[in-house]
Amino acid sequence: MKRPGGGTALRARLLWFDADPAEEGEARAVRYVADGIVVVENGVIREVGEAADILRRLLPDTPLVDHRPHLLMPGFIDPHLHMPQTQVIASYGAELMEWLAKYTFPEESRYGDPAVAEAASRFLLDELLANGTTTAGVYCTSHRESVDAFFADAGRRGMRMVAGKVMMDRNAPAALLDTAETGYQQSKELIERWHGKGRLDYAITPRFAPTSTEAQLEACEMLAGEYPELHIQTHLSENTAEIAFVRKAFAWSKDYTEVYERYGLVRPKAMFGHCIHLSARERGALAAGGATAVFCPTSNLFLGSGLFDLAGMREAGILAGIATDIGGGTSYSMLRTASEGYKVLALAGQRLPAFDAFHMLTAGNAAAMGLDNRIGRIAPGMEADFVVLDSHATAAMRRRMERVETLEEELFALIVLGDDRATVATYVEGRRAYDRALPARTLPPRADPAPMSVTGSQGEAPQ
Repeated sequence: MKRPGGGTALRARLLWFDADPAEEGEARAVRYVADGIVVVENGVIREVGEAADILRRLLPDTPLVDHRPHLLMPGFIDPHLHMPQTQVIASYGAELMEWLAKYTFPEESRYGDPAVAEAASRFLLDELLANGTTTAGVYCTSHRESVDAFFADAGRRGMRMVAGKVMMDRNAPAALLDTAETGYQQSKELIERWHGKGRLDYAITPRFAPTSTEAQLEACEMLAGEYPELHIQTHLSENTAEIAFVRKAFAWSKDYTEVYERYGLVRPKAMFGHCIHLSARERGALAAGGATAVFCPTSNLFLGSGLFDLAGMREAGILAGIATDIGGGTSYSMLRTASEGYKVLALAGQRLPAFDAFHMLTAGNAAAMGLDNRIGRIAPGMEADFVVLDSHATAAMRRRMERVETLEEELFALIVLGDDRATVATYVEGRRAYDRALPARTLPPRADPAPMSVTGSQGEAPQ
Protein backbone atom coordinates (compact mmCIF):
# COMPACT_ATOMS: atom_id res chain seq x y z
CA MET A 1 0.00 0.00 0.00
CA LYS A 2 1.33 3.42 -0.96
CA ARG A 3 2.33 5.61 1.98
CA PRO A 4 1.74 9.37 1.66
CA GLY A 5 5.00 11.10 2.55
CA GLY A 6 6.68 14.44 2.09
CA GLY A 7 4.70 17.66 1.78
CA THR A 8 2.42 18.81 4.58
CA ALA A 9 -0.75 17.33 6.06
CA LEU A 10 -3.69 19.38 7.36
CA ARG A 11 -6.29 17.84 9.67
CA ALA A 12 -9.75 19.33 10.23
CA ARG A 13 -13.38 18.91 9.41
CA LEU A 14 -13.33 19.10 5.61
CA LEU A 15 -16.05 20.60 3.39
CA TRP A 16 -16.20 21.08 -0.36
CA PHE A 17 -18.60 20.70 -3.28
CA ASP A 18 -18.31 18.37 -6.25
CA ALA A 19 -21.42 19.85 -7.91
CA ASP A 20 -23.91 22.68 -7.48
CA PRO A 21 -26.38 21.69 -4.72
CA ALA A 22 -29.02 23.95 -6.32
CA GLU A 23 -28.92 21.69 -9.38
CA GLU A 24 -27.76 18.28 -8.15
CA GLY A 25 -29.03 18.24 -4.57
CA GLU A 26 -27.16 17.89 -1.31
CA ALA A 27 -26.39 14.17 -1.56
CA ARG A 28 -24.56 14.47 -4.89
CA ALA A 29 -22.97 17.87 -4.34
CA VAL A 30 -21.82 18.20 -0.73
CA ARG A 31 -18.66 16.49 0.47
CA TYR A 32 -18.10 16.56 4.23
CA VAL A 33 -15.52 14.62 6.22
CA ALA A 34 -15.99 15.00 9.97
CA ASP A 35 -12.33 14.15 10.65
CA GLY A 36 -10.26 14.42 7.51
CA ILE A 37 -6.73 15.03 6.31
CA VAL A 38 -5.50 16.83 3.20
CA VAL A 39 -1.95 16.04 2.09
CA VAL A 40 -0.28 18.79 0.09
CA GLU A 41 2.91 18.57 -1.95
CA ASN A 42 4.47 21.28 -4.14
CA GLY A 43 1.40 23.48 -3.77
CA VAL A 44 -1.02 20.82 -5.02
CA ILE A 45 -3.39 18.49 -3.19
CA ARG A 46 -1.96 14.99 -3.36
CA GLU A 47 -4.47 13.12 -1.21
CA VAL A 48 -7.62 13.72 0.79
CA GLY A 49 -9.63 11.39 2.95
CA GLU A 50 -10.59 10.14 6.38
CA ALA A 51 -7.95 10.89 9.01
CA ALA A 52 -8.04 7.35 10.40
CA ASP A 53 -7.11 5.95 7.01
CA ILE A 54 -4.42 8.46 6.07
CA LEU A 55 -2.77 8.49 9.52
CA ARG A 56 -2.06 4.76 9.24
CA ARG A 57 -0.03 5.42 6.09
CA LEU A 58 1.44 8.86 6.75
CA LEU A 59 5.22 8.90 6.99
CA PRO A 60 6.39 9.84 10.51
CA ASP A 61 8.35 12.90 9.34
CA THR A 62 5.42 14.48 7.47
CA PRO A 63 4.58 17.86 9.06
CA LEU A 64 1.02 17.76 10.38
CA VAL A 65 -1.14 20.61 11.64
CA ASP A 66 -4.39 19.83 13.41
CA HIS A 67 -7.10 22.45 12.98
CA ARG A 68 -9.87 20.47 14.66
CA PRO A 69 -12.61 21.31 15.53
CA HIS A 70 -12.60 23.94 12.79
CA LEU A 71 -13.82 23.66 9.21
CA LEU A 72 -11.31 23.57 6.36
CA MET A 73 -12.64 24.32 2.89
CA PRO A 74 -11.31 25.69 -0.41
CA GLY A 75 -10.17 29.29 -0.21
CA PHE A 76 -12.87 31.83 -0.99
CA ILE A 77 -12.97 33.29 -4.50
CA ASP A 78 -14.06 36.89 -5.17
CA PRO A 79 -14.66 37.49 -8.90
CA HIS A 80 -15.12 41.28 -8.85
CA LEU A 81 -13.39 44.02 -6.85
CA HIS A 82 -11.41 47.23 -7.33
CA MET A 83 -7.86 47.46 -5.96
CA PRO A 84 -7.74 51.30 -5.83
CA GLN A 85 -10.97 51.68 -3.88
CA THR A 86 -9.77 50.63 -0.42
CA GLN A 87 -9.86 54.28 0.68
CA VAL A 88 -13.24 55.17 -0.83
CA ILE A 89 -15.14 52.28 0.73
CA ALA A 90 -17.74 53.68 3.12
CA SER A 91 -17.88 57.07 1.41
CA TYR A 92 -21.26 58.65 2.05
CA GLY A 93 -24.04 57.57 -0.25
CA ALA A 94 -24.62 58.47 -3.85
CA GLU A 95 -25.88 56.65 -6.90
CA LEU A 96 -23.38 55.02 -9.21
CA MET A 97 -22.52 57.80 -11.66
CA GLU A 98 -22.28 60.45 -8.93
CA TRP A 99 -20.26 58.08 -6.72
CA LEU A 100 -17.74 57.53 -9.50
CA ALA A 101 -17.34 61.24 -10.19
CA LYS A 102 -17.26 62.36 -6.55
CA TYR A 103 -15.14 59.67 -4.91
CA THR A 104 -13.76 56.99 -7.22
CA PHE A 105 -12.22 58.89 -10.11
CA PRO A 106 -10.37 61.43 -7.89
CA GLU A 107 -8.98 58.57 -5.80
CA GLU A 108 -7.90 56.50 -8.80
CA SER A 109 -6.07 59.50 -10.25
CA ARG A 110 -3.40 59.02 -7.54
CA TYR A 111 -2.38 55.57 -8.77
CA GLY A 112 0.20 56.65 -11.31
CA ASP A 113 2.45 56.92 -8.23
CA PRO A 114 4.04 53.48 -7.70
CA ALA A 115 4.23 54.02 -3.93
CA VAL A 116 0.47 54.61 -3.75
CA ALA A 117 -0.24 51.54 -5.87
CA GLU A 118 2.14 49.35 -3.88
CA ALA A 119 0.64 50.37 -0.54
CA ALA A 120 -2.90 49.72 -1.79
CA SER A 121 -1.98 46.35 -3.26
CA ARG A 122 -0.31 45.27 -0.04
CA PHE A 123 -3.29 46.36 2.06
CA LEU A 124 -5.82 44.70 -0.22
CA LEU A 125 -4.02 41.37 -0.37
CA ASP A 126 -3.49 41.36 3.40
CA GLU A 127 -7.19 42.05 3.89
CA LEU A 128 -8.29 39.36 1.46
CA LEU A 129 -6.14 36.75 3.17
CA ALA A 130 -7.43 37.79 6.59
CA ASN A 131 -10.93 37.08 5.25
CA GLY A 132 -10.00 33.73 3.73
CA THR A 133 -10.03 34.93 0.11
CA THR A 134 -7.29 33.37 -2.00
CA THR A 135 -8.34 34.33 -5.55
CA ALA A 136 -10.02 37.44 -6.97
CA GLY A 137 -10.92 39.21 -10.19
CA VAL A 138 -9.31 42.62 -9.72
CA TYR A 139 -9.65 45.97 -11.48
CA CYS A 140 -6.51 48.07 -11.21
CA THR A 141 -6.53 51.64 -12.58
CA SER A 142 -5.71 52.94 -16.05
CA HIS A 143 -2.09 53.38 -14.89
CA ARG A 144 0.40 50.65 -15.78
CA GLU A 145 2.05 51.23 -12.41
CA SER A 146 -1.05 49.97 -10.61
CA VAL A 147 -1.02 46.68 -12.50
CA ASP A 148 2.70 46.17 -11.99
CA ALA A 149 2.35 46.81 -8.25
CA PHE A 150 -0.59 44.46 -7.83
CA PHE A 151 0.83 41.57 -9.84
CA ALA A 152 4.26 41.90 -8.23
CA ASP A 153 2.81 41.59 -4.73
CA ALA A 154 0.37 38.79 -5.62
CA GLY A 155 3.21 36.94 -7.36
CA ARG A 156 5.46 37.18 -4.32
CA ARG A 157 2.71 35.60 -2.25
CA GLY A 158 2.10 32.83 -4.79
CA MET A 159 -1.58 33.74 -5.09
CA ARG A 160 -3.80 32.91 -8.05
CA MET A 161 -5.08 36.30 -9.17
CA VAL A 162 -6.81 37.69 -12.25
CA ALA A 163 -6.34 41.42 -12.88
CA GLY A 164 -6.00 44.05 -15.56
CA LYS A 165 -5.42 47.67 -16.44
CA VAL A 166 -8.67 49.61 -16.73
CA MET A 167 -9.19 50.97 -20.25
CA MET A 168 -11.14 54.24 -20.45
CA ASP A 169 -10.76 57.00 -22.99
CA ARG A 170 -13.71 59.31 -22.23
CA ASN A 171 -16.04 60.62 -19.53
CA ALA A 172 -13.43 60.63 -16.75
CA PRO A 173 -10.76 63.05 -15.44
CA ALA A 174 -7.80 63.63 -17.76
CA ALA A 175 -5.43 61.95 -15.30
CA LEU A 176 -7.30 58.68 -15.82
CA LEU A 177 -7.82 58.71 -19.58
CA ASP A 178 -5.86 56.66 -22.04
CA THR A 179 -6.63 56.44 -25.77
CA ALA A 180 -7.71 53.56 -27.92
CA GLU A 181 -4.09 53.21 -29.07
CA THR A 182 -2.37 53.57 -25.70
CA GLY A 183 -4.97 51.40 -23.95
CA TYR A 184 -4.32 48.66 -26.48
CA GLN A 185 -0.53 48.96 -26.43
CA GLN A 186 -0.18 49.22 -22.66
CA SER A 187 -2.54 46.29 -22.12
CA LYS A 188 -0.55 44.22 -24.59
CA GLU A 189 2.72 45.05 -22.82
CA LEU A 190 1.22 44.10 -19.46
CA ILE A 191 -0.16 40.85 -20.85
CA GLU A 192 3.28 39.88 -22.12
CA ARG A 193 4.88 40.85 -18.81
CA TRP A 194 2.48 39.19 -16.39
CA HIS A 195 0.01 36.73 -17.93
CA GLY A 196 0.86 33.16 -17.06
CA LYS A 197 3.69 34.13 -14.74
CA GLY A 198 3.29 31.83 -11.77
CA ARG A 199 -0.40 31.88 -10.86
CA LEU A 200 -1.19 35.26 -12.43
CA ASP A 201 -3.73 35.72 -15.22
CA TYR A 202 -4.48 38.91 -17.12
CA ALA A 203 -7.99 40.24 -17.76
CA ILE A 204 -8.85 42.60 -20.62
CA THR A 205 -10.56 45.36 -18.63
CA PRO A 206 -12.65 48.05 -20.33
CA ARG A 207 -14.16 49.74 -17.28
CA PHE A 208 -17.63 49.91 -18.81
CA ALA A 209 -19.21 51.15 -22.01
CA PRO A 210 -19.81 54.75 -20.78
CA THR A 211 -16.06 55.35 -20.44
CA SER A 212 -14.94 53.77 -23.72
CA THR A 213 -15.36 55.07 -27.25
CA GLU A 214 -16.17 52.70 -30.06
CA ALA A 215 -12.53 52.97 -31.13
CA GLN A 216 -11.41 51.69 -27.74
CA LEU A 217 -13.94 48.86 -27.79
CA GLU A 218 -12.49 47.91 -31.17
CA ALA A 219 -9.08 47.83 -29.50
CA CYS A 220 -10.52 45.52 -26.83
CA GLU A 221 -11.87 43.32 -29.60
CA MET A 222 -8.38 43.14 -31.12
CA LEU A 223 -6.90 42.08 -27.78
CA ALA A 224 -9.65 39.50 -27.30
CA GLY A 225 -8.88 38.06 -30.72
CA GLU A 226 -5.13 37.96 -30.13
CA TYR A 227 -5.48 36.41 -26.68
CA PRO A 228 -8.54 34.13 -26.75
CA GLU A 229 -7.58 32.45 -23.46
CA LEU A 230 -7.72 35.68 -21.46
CA HIS A 231 -10.42 36.75 -19.06
CA ILE A 232 -12.51 39.84 -19.85
CA GLN A 233 -14.01 41.90 -17.05
CA THR A 234 -16.33 44.88 -17.17
CA HIS A 235 -19.64 46.19 -15.83
CA LEU A 236 -23.13 45.74 -17.23
CA SER A 237 -26.56 47.05 -16.35
CA GLU A 238 -25.85 48.16 -12.80
CA ASN A 239 -27.92 51.33 -12.62
CA THR A 240 -30.83 52.78 -14.59
CA ALA A 241 -29.03 56.11 -15.17
CA GLU A 242 -26.03 54.21 -16.53
CA ILE A 243 -28.27 52.26 -18.91
CA ALA A 244 -29.84 55.49 -20.17
CA PHE A 245 -26.35 56.92 -20.70
CA VAL A 246 -25.36 53.90 -22.81
CA ARG A 247 -28.57 54.15 -24.83
CA LYS A 248 -27.61 57.69 -25.89
CA ALA A 249 -23.91 57.01 -26.38
CA PHE A 250 -24.52 53.93 -28.55
CA ALA A 251 -27.75 54.87 -30.31
CA TRP A 252 -27.40 51.98 -32.76
CA SER A 253 -27.63 49.33 -30.02
CA LYS A 254 -30.77 47.43 -29.10
CA ASP A 255 -29.58 47.33 -25.49
CA TYR A 256 -26.51 47.60 -23.26
CA THR A 257 -25.37 44.01 -23.80
CA GLU A 258 -25.32 44.42 -27.59
CA VAL A 259 -22.54 47.00 -27.20
CA TYR A 260 -20.26 44.30 -25.82
CA GLU A 261 -21.57 41.70 -28.27
CA ARG A 262 -20.67 43.84 -31.29
CA TYR A 263 -17.04 43.93 -30.17
CA GLY A 264 -16.68 40.23 -29.42
CA LEU A 265 -16.57 40.63 -25.64
CA VAL A 266 -19.40 38.25 -24.72
CA ARG A 267 -17.64 34.92 -24.48
CA PRO A 268 -16.45 32.32 -21.96
CA LYS A 269 -14.37 33.83 -19.12
CA ALA A 270 -16.04 37.22 -19.69
CA MET A 271 -17.20 38.42 -16.28
CA PHE A 272 -19.93 41.09 -16.23
CA GLY A 273 -20.39 42.81 -12.89
CA HIS A 274 -23.95 43.46 -11.61
CA CYS A 275 -26.31 42.51 -14.49
CA ILE A 276 -29.33 43.77 -12.55
CA HIS A 277 -31.65 45.24 -15.19
CA LEU A 278 -31.28 42.79 -18.08
CA SER A 279 -33.94 42.05 -20.66
CA ALA A 280 -34.78 38.51 -21.75
CA ARG A 281 -32.81 39.11 -24.94
CA GLU A 282 -29.73 40.16 -22.98
CA ARG A 283 -29.90 37.12 -20.74
CA GLY A 284 -30.13 34.93 -23.79
CA ALA A 285 -27.08 36.63 -25.29
CA LEU A 286 -24.98 36.13 -22.15
CA ALA A 287 -26.01 32.49 -21.94
CA ALA A 288 -25.26 31.86 -25.61
CA GLY A 289 -21.86 33.46 -25.26
CA GLY A 290 -20.95 31.46 -22.15
CA ALA A 291 -20.36 34.66 -20.15
CA THR A 292 -20.71 35.16 -16.39
CA ALA A 293 -22.99 37.47 -14.42
CA VAL A 294 -21.51 38.59 -11.08
CA PHE A 295 -23.85 39.35 -8.17
CA CYS A 296 -22.50 42.19 -5.96
CA PRO A 297 -25.06 42.44 -3.15
CA THR A 298 -23.43 44.89 -0.72
CA SER A 299 -22.59 47.30 -3.53
CA ASN A 300 -26.04 47.07 -5.07
CA LEU A 301 -27.65 47.84 -1.73
CA PHE A 302 -25.21 50.61 -0.79
CA LEU A 303 -25.59 52.46 -4.10
CA GLY A 304 -29.30 51.69 -4.40
CA SER A 305 -28.77 50.04 -7.77
CA GLY A 306 -31.35 47.27 -7.63
CA LEU A 307 -31.86 43.59 -6.82
CA PHE A 308 -30.06 40.78 -8.63
CA ASP A 309 -32.24 37.98 -10.05
CA LEU A 310 -30.29 34.78 -9.34
CA ALA A 311 -33.20 32.50 -10.23
CA GLY A 312 -33.59 34.29 -13.55
CA MET A 313 -29.91 33.85 -14.33
CA ARG A 314 -30.02 30.16 -13.56
CA GLU A 315 -33.19 29.71 -15.60
CA ALA A 316 -31.50 31.39 -18.57
CA GLY A 317 -28.46 29.12 -18.22
CA ILE A 318 -26.05 31.89 -17.21
CA LEU A 319 -23.10 31.19 -14.93
CA ALA A 320 -23.46 33.38 -11.83
CA GLY A 321 -20.84 34.40 -9.29
CA ILE A 322 -21.01 36.47 -6.10
CA ALA A 323 -18.50 39.18 -5.23
CA THR A 324 -17.61 41.95 -2.76
CA ASP A 325 -17.18 44.73 -5.37
CA ILE A 326 -14.88 46.67 -3.05
CA GLY A 327 -15.21 49.66 -2.72
CA GLY A 328 -18.84 50.20 -3.79
CA GLY A 329 -19.24 47.02 -1.79
CA THR A 330 -19.01 47.46 1.94
CA SER A 331 -17.13 44.40 3.22
CA TYR A 332 -14.01 42.44 2.30
CA SER A 333 -15.61 39.34 3.82
CA MET A 334 -17.20 36.80 1.51
CA LEU A 335 -19.21 35.62 4.52
CA ARG A 336 -20.71 39.10 4.93
CA THR A 337 -21.25 39.26 1.17
CA ALA A 338 -23.19 35.99 1.20
CA SER A 339 -25.25 37.24 4.14
CA GLU A 340 -26.30 40.35 2.21
CA GLY A 341 -26.89 38.20 -0.86
CA TYR A 342 -29.34 36.12 1.14
CA LYS A 343 -31.25 39.29 2.09
CA VAL A 344 -31.28 40.69 -1.45
CA LEU A 345 -32.69 37.45 -2.80
CA ALA A 346 -35.24 37.25 0.02
CA LEU A 347 -36.59 40.65 -1.06
CA ALA A 348 -37.19 39.14 -4.51
CA GLY A 349 -38.88 36.06 -3.08
CA GLN A 350 -35.83 33.86 -3.67
CA ARG A 351 -33.69 31.84 -1.27
CA LEU A 352 -29.98 31.21 -0.77
CA PRO A 353 -29.57 28.11 1.41
CA ALA A 354 -26.27 27.68 3.26
CA PHE A 355 -24.93 24.91 1.04
CA ASP A 356 -25.76 26.94 -2.09
CA ALA A 357 -24.00 29.97 -0.62
CA PHE A 358 -20.79 28.16 0.28
CA HIS A 359 -20.79 26.48 -3.11
CA MET A 360 -20.97 29.92 -4.73
CA LEU A 361 -18.07 31.20 -2.59
CA THR A 362 -15.84 28.30 -3.66
CA ALA A 363 -16.54 25.90 -6.53
CA GLY A 364 -19.28 28.10 -7.99
CA ASN A 365 -17.10 31.18 -8.23
CA ALA A 366 -14.26 29.04 -9.59
CA ALA A 367 -16.58 27.95 -12.42
CA ALA A 368 -17.79 31.53 -12.91
CA MET A 369 -14.17 32.58 -13.43
CA GLY A 370 -13.32 29.62 -15.67
CA LEU A 371 -10.84 28.32 -13.09
CA ASP A 372 -12.71 25.26 -11.83
CA ASN A 373 -10.04 22.93 -13.21
CA ARG A 374 -7.54 24.49 -10.78
CA ILE A 375 -9.25 25.82 -7.66
CA GLY A 376 -12.48 25.62 -5.69
CA ARG A 377 -12.52 21.96 -4.60
CA ILE A 378 -10.52 19.66 -2.32
CA ALA A 379 -9.40 16.89 -4.64
CA PRO A 380 -6.11 15.39 -5.83
CA GLY A 381 -4.46 17.58 -8.44
CA MET A 382 -6.24 20.78 -7.40
CA GLU A 383 -4.24 23.76 -6.15
CA ALA A 384 -3.93 23.81 -2.36
CA ASP A 385 -5.65 27.07 -1.37
CA PHE A 386 -7.72 26.75 1.82
CA VAL A 387 -9.54 28.73 4.48
CA VAL A 388 -9.99 27.41 8.01
CA LEU A 389 -13.13 28.75 9.72
CA ASP A 390 -14.12 28.93 13.38
CA SER A 391 -17.89 28.89 13.84
CA HIS A 392 -17.39 29.79 17.54
CA ALA A 393 -15.24 32.87 16.88
CA THR A 394 -17.35 35.40 18.79
CA ALA A 395 -19.60 35.35 21.84
CA ALA A 396 -22.67 35.70 19.64
CA MET A 397 -21.55 32.79 17.45
CA ARG A 398 -20.77 30.59 20.46
CA ARG A 399 -24.20 31.36 21.89
CA ARG A 400 -25.88 30.44 18.61
CA MET A 401 -23.85 27.23 18.23
CA GLU A 402 -25.21 25.89 21.52
CA ARG A 403 -28.49 25.26 19.70
CA VAL A 404 -27.17 24.24 16.28
CA GLU A 405 -27.91 20.63 15.38
CA THR A 406 -26.83 20.21 11.75
CA LEU A 407 -23.93 21.20 9.50
CA GLU A 408 -26.27 23.29 7.37
CA GLU A 409 -27.41 25.25 10.43
CA GLU A 410 -23.78 25.84 11.41
CA LEU A 411 -22.93 27.09 7.93
CA PHE A 412 -25.88 29.45 7.81
CA ALA A 413 -24.93 30.93 11.18
CA LEU A 414 -21.35 31.38 9.88
CA ILE A 415 -22.71 33.39 6.96
CA VAL A 416 -25.02 35.57 9.03
CA LEU A 417 -22.74 36.14 12.04
CA GLY A 418 -19.28 35.54 10.63
CA ASP A 419 -16.61 37.91 9.32
CA ASP A 420 -12.79 38.05 9.37
CA ARG A 421 -12.79 37.04 13.05
CA ALA A 422 -13.91 33.57 11.94
CA THR A 423 -10.77 33.09 9.83
CA VAL A 424 -8.38 30.84 11.77
CA ALA A 425 -5.89 30.49 8.92
CA THR A 426 -5.60 30.95 5.17
CA TYR A 427 -3.38 28.71 3.06
CA VAL A 428 -1.92 29.54 -0.35
CA GLU A 429 -0.31 26.62 -2.21
CA GLY A 430 -0.40 24.73 1.08
CA ARG A 431 1.53 27.41 2.96
CA ARG A 432 0.00 29.43 5.77
CA ALA A 433 -0.39 32.93 4.35
CA TYR A 434 -2.50 34.21 7.25
CA ASP A 435 -2.77 33.01 10.84
CA ARG A 436 -4.95 34.84 13.35
CA ALA A 437 -2.71 33.64 16.20
CA LEU A 438 0.24 35.67 14.93
CA PRO A 439 0.67 39.40 15.59
CA ALA A 440 1.37 40.21 11.93
CA ARG A 441 -1.54 40.06 9.50
CA THR A 442 0.37 37.83 7.13
CA LEU A 443 3.23 35.42 7.22
CA PRO A 444 6.30 35.96 5.00
CA PRO A 445 5.50 35.42 1.30
CA ARG A 446 6.43 31.97 0.03
CA ALA A 447 7.99 31.09 3.39
CA ASP A 448 8.69 27.43 4.03
CA PRO A 449 6.03 25.95 6.31
CA ALA A 450 6.88 26.35 9.98
CA PRO A 451 7.64 23.01 11.65
CA MET A 452 4.34 21.57 12.82
CA SER A 453 3.18 18.64 14.84
CA VAL A 454 -0.20 17.33 15.93
CA THR A 455 -1.81 20.02 18.10
CA GLY A 456 -4.57 20.11 20.65
CA SER A 457 -8.28 20.09 19.97
CA GLN A 458 -8.53 23.88 19.86
CA GLY A 459 -7.05 23.80 16.39
CA GLU A 460 -4.39 26.51 16.81
CA ALA A 461 -1.08 25.85 15.07
CA PRO A 462 1.97 25.72 17.36
CA GLN A 463 4.17 28.76 17.38
